[in-house]
Amino acid sequence: MKTTSIQISKACKSIKGTPILQEVSVEMKSGYVYGFQGKNGSGKTMLMRAICGLISLDSGEIVINGERLHKDISFPRSIGVLIENPAFLNNMTGFQNLKLLSDIKDRLPDEEISDTLASVGLDPDDKRVYRKYSLGMKQKLGIAAAVMGSPDIVILDEPINAIDLDGVELVRSILSDLKSKGSIVIIACHDREELEALSDVILSIEKGRVVDEK
Repeated sequence: MKTTSIQISKACKSIKGTPILQEVSVEMKSGYVYGFQGKNGSGKTMLMRAICGLISLDSGEIVINGERLHKDISFPRSIGVLIENPAFLNNMTGFQNLKLLSDIKDRLPDEEISDTLASVGLDPDDKRVYRKYSLGMKQKLGIAAAVMGSPDIVILDEPINAIDLDGVELVRSILSDLKSKGSIVIIACHDREELEALSDVILSIEKGRVVDEK
């Protein structure tokens, strides 16, 4: 099983003078699902973006497997991300979209791409193009893109949004599989009960601070 670690030390970020993250210090390790709990504007998504390397901190640091973001590496070496609304090429099928992403990255076998689509409840042979997908199907494709290839770090912001009950069960199964392979999974979910069901550790975030960990 792979071993991955994330160490966040005194992370601070302000936008136009407004503090978004304030002195956030958290350690995360392989094989756990970490749930971010907090109201809109609490800093959950900003912290996710910081871990992805999509924003730079004003102060503090994020270290992934001993490498500092924006100093040793620009982005985590192995990460899958779904933040906010997924976006794909409208004139391509789900398989074609994932195939394109795979060719850019690690060139996964077609069989593994098909298996990933099936794991989220999508038909790998579906000839419908992305623009004809329902909201739930688009969300599932976004999850598939994030988990494809079992990255060391997987970040899912509101993964069960617009997904039916069968889809939620599939998400649970996917998270369990990622944990067993040693991935660090980070999720945010407005449904508190579902977040507690999906997560091993819950970080409560208020006004840019982690106020509780359980």
